Amino acid sequence: MTKPIALYDLSYQELTELLTSWGEPRFRADQVWGWLYRSLVDDVAGMKNLPQSLRERLAAETVLNLLEPVAEQESLSGQTRKVLFRLADGNTLESVLMLYDERRTACISSQVGCGMGCTFCATGQGGLARNLTAGEILAQVLYFARGLRAIEIERAAAAGDRARLEEQPVTNLVFMGMGEPLANYAATRKAIETLGDERGYNLGARRVTVSTVGLVPGIRRLAEEGLPVNLAVSLHAADDELRDRLVPVNRRYPLGELLPAVRAYAAKTGRRVTIEYALIDGVNDSVEQARRLSGLLEGLLCHVNLIPLNPTPGVALQPSPRETVDAFRNELEWAGIPATVRMRRGIDIEAGCGQLRRREAGESPR
Repeated sequence: MTKPIALYDLSYQELTELLTSWGEPRFRADQVWGWLYRSLVDDVAGMKNLPQSLRERLAAETVLNLLEPVAEQESLSGQTRKVLFRLADGNTLESVLMLYDERRTACISSQVGCGMGCTFCATGQGGLARNLTAGEILAQVLYFARGLRAIEIERAAAAGDRARLEEQPVTNLVFMGMGEPLANYAATRKAIETLGDERGYNLGARRVTVSTVGLVPGIRRLAEEGLPVNLAVSLHAADDELRDRLVPVNRRYPLGELLPAVRAYAAKTGRRVTIEYALIDGVNDSVEQARRLSGLLEGLLCHVNLIPLNPTPGVALQPSPRETVDAFRNELEWAGIPATVRMRRGIDIEAGCGQLRRREAGESPR
């Protein structure tokens, strides 16, 4: 039996080619695309302006529902929601929605698990199962977008008003969930381009942040291809000896290779790079590490995002205390390196990558 075609895996051009190969006029692609990415339908039966025969063929030969939500948690503040999804092959992944005053940010996964092996990360402890397809990446965003759209409609109905629907219910996207997006470059790029298509969801690339632990070839490729996303680099240490222990990929791409690639990215794109730095009590949070970090970043168009570590059950590493965090930030700012402390969200629901997945699977911490 032929495997159904995943509609979310198709680019606009690929969708057009599929439908024309079925004998449909080209404008049908615009209609289907609009249903998928503007109307956010999750069933081809809802594509009301398509002929019944086309809807029946789409239902028979394609698939939309790539993810099944199996567990969901909401923070006490109501501003963070985490979902565990099951894929068709039984694998699971996590995604998080974070609500701010003006932004609704989806933090999504690019892989099932992660092969980078960072010592403080729950996902890294579980290893890599496989890459996600572009459609599986997109489906995470669209799940949250549908939920937000439903809330908009419900509120408007309760107020006796016509629904004023936001053009993009999810306004920002960060590839900071499970996996290393630059290790799944093609699918990551395709998902970003699909969401950015003005005929559909129309999410500007400047509202997208791609986070990497430092895959130098991917950073250079991102710069050369000119996709105007934001780049975030998870550094976590200011010398190779310590970074080798915390972020093992540093043995392949040490700081002497990584920092020149980051500088080249900033120079090529003119975009400020975010440096992510998880502060771990007694490990990488000394004033001396802050001084070394400021030396590494001198002259770079960047901003340092200091993140007190999200504790992982079974791992002895703990977040730095507030006074240590402040001293680290002050040292950077004294050296002229802009730095802020990221607000930690979802601690009460274990919103750190991989934590809900491991708990639902019944894995014992390593």
